[in-house]
Amino acid sequence: MQLYIFEGSFMPLIEQYQLTEEQLEFTGTPQECLELSKVDANRHSILAIDEGKLVVFFVLHRKEGVKPYSNNENAILIRAFSTDYRHQGKGYAKKALLLLPEFVKKQYSEINEIVLAVNVKNEAAQGLYKKCGYTDKGERVMGIKGELIVMSHDL
Repeated sequence: MQLYIFEGSFMPLIEQYQLTEEQLEFTGTPQECLELSKVDANRHSILAIDEGKLVVFFVLHRKEGVKPYSNNENAILIRAFSTDYRHQGKGYAKKALLLLPEFVKKQYSEINEIVLAVNVKNEAAQGLYKKCGYTDKGERVMGIKGELIVMSHDL
């Protein structure tokens, strides 16, 4: 599996990506994310592709996007993290998160921290993030869909 920054040639994979109603309680669709990236140069859509299949999608958001969650100007925020429901339970999310620190160091050399906010009700995601080296520093913020736990991973 490899991580890629979105480019137009990946659009057919985006169009095939599937999320359940339950997943959509906590995340946005890749199409919604791509639209937001068009108007915000600090949003970067990231694809985890395994054997030609898009299995995980998320956005890395710099600058203004991080501010509600961290005072670190050299942090980057993971948002809209999801796994295509047809590929859930196969370890792809964990693998993507484990590949991410090296990917960020290579693509965004000034970044020294990865931050994310996870819904307090999304216990499965919280457990996954902890397994992948993210720590809960006790910060909570209110999001559109409820209270969020801010977690981070120092690089």
